[in-house]
Amino acid sequence: MCGIVGLLLKEPSLRERLGELMTPMLIGMTDRGPDSAGVAIFGEPQSGDSRKISLFWREGAADWKRLKQEFAAEFSGAHRWVETGQHAIVTTATPPDELRAWLVDAAPQIYVLSVGRSIDLYKDIGAPAEIVRRYGLDKVTGTHVVAHTRMATESAVTPAHAHPFTAGQDFCLVHNGSLSNPHLVRKKLEPLGISFVTDNDTEAACRFFEWRMREGDDLTTAVHAGFRELDGFFTFLMGTDSEMLIVRDAFACKPAVVAETEDYVAIASEFRSLAHLPGVRHANVFEPKPEEVYAWKA
Repeated sequence: MCGIVGLLLKEPSLRERLGELMTPMLIGMTDRGPDSAGVAIFGEPQSGDSRKISLFWREGAADWKRLKQEFAAEFSGAHRWVETGQHAIVTTATPPDELRAWLVDAAPQIYVLSVGRSIDLYKDIGAPAEIVRRYGLDKVTGTHVVAHTRMATESAVTPAHAHPFTAGQDFCLVHNGSLSNPHLVRKKLEPLGISFVTDNDTEAACRFFEWRMREGDDLTTAVHAGFRELDGFFTFLMGTDSEMLIVRDAFACKPAVVAETEDYVAIASEFRSLAHLPGVRHANVFEPKPEEVYAWKA
């Protein structure tokens, strides 16, 4: 049992309040996921070749000062760092693959959480309220957010195993449910050069969808391909730089509720996480139908 949370703000004036509106939604899902939580925030894209790379320092006290100095000595150009505890987001024109390769030797204790023009990602172990406090997530701004509270059932409780999972650039996925064939999915993808960071079943789904998009599918088409390849129970909530999407399996036994107004689209596993939102009494509230893809543009 886990909790999913999504909020897409159609009304631009609300985007400064993204964290404020999202926080009660996330904390409201604590009973469904008390062991870890994560939040992917999408905002204005970087221009040109710049990318935002979200980093997590896995072991010991984070020494971002040293890492910034070594990074500046290795890579030319301007780099902007924003550090919050064990997390840091570096904005740089350095190609992501070069940065990853450098980190293997320079700082093997660092895990790359996400890469993209628009995405910032924070995830860690602990209760959702503590994760919000630790990283100041109630103050974030942006167009939309995809978040998760986890109750581990099939793999370890670590920051790496927490959701959201990411693959490629500006794409993330959270999941309530369980897949019965993640090892078969891995067996199919690994010969194609796709590597995995964890043994979590959700990572298999995330990398499958990203692979289909890399092969030319749009996200909706990739999800339909997933109906044939991914076996199990699931409610998937996904985000890209331009959309938010939710889909449930053919049995739809994992809960989800959507509230849509002229100002926003809000999604959670239970309505109690939506009850505080402005104008929710007048929202179009519904449960997504089985195997029907619902997507909204940012």
